[in-house]
Amino acid sequence: MQRDFCEPGGFGETLGNDVSLLREVIPPLQVVLAAVRAAGLPVIHTREGHLPDLSDCPPAKRDRGEPALRIGDAGPNGRILIRGEYGHDIIDELTPLPGELVIDKPGKGAFYATQLDLVLRTRGITHILLTGITTDVCVHTTMREANDRGYECLILSDCTGATDPDNHAAALHMVTMQGGVFGAVADSAAVLDATTWVAS
Repeated sequence: MQRDFCEPGGFGETLGNDVSLLREVIPPLQVVLAAVRAAGLPVIHTREGHLPDLSDCPPAKRDRGEPALRIGDAGPNGRILIRGEYGHDIIDELTPLPGELVIDKPGKGAFYATQLDLVLRTRGITHILLTGITTDVCVHTTMREANDRGYECLILSDCTGATDPDNHAAALHMVTMQGGVFGAVADSAAVLDATTWVAS
């Protein structure tokens, strides 16, 4: 979760979105992160952003959002979605620990133009727990990309969020269609209760 999308005064608020809906995922996600870290499982963080000169941002993407702030414009936490700006960093409550990989992605999905697939295959990872924001855009795109590459995916319903509750619900519902067309959906408590890697 980047600052521009979830802190009051950030990009989400500028677009008129209710960022409190996004912040609701923080407490359950902190619990999941603690359990996963205690089990020694890898945690990989992703964040969407672009080079300062916007050379990796297509005009079709940059020009969307008028008359609101566009990518590269000055915002309350620095230039919107620009790597290295304060607003591009992951929020303090979910700060990566030393040694945890942070992948910067220029698109909505975490596989496009990144080394994520190589990292996962090198580590022998075949199953992915998906968390973060927004459910209907970045998380869903990443899940679809992962599914196409043969990964088993589980999205945590209470550790993902959208600025519109109907979009969140619809995105989760789409995953369950056709017997789980993209993977599976569960809440974090059910997953932690059912897993053998959680320390008792």
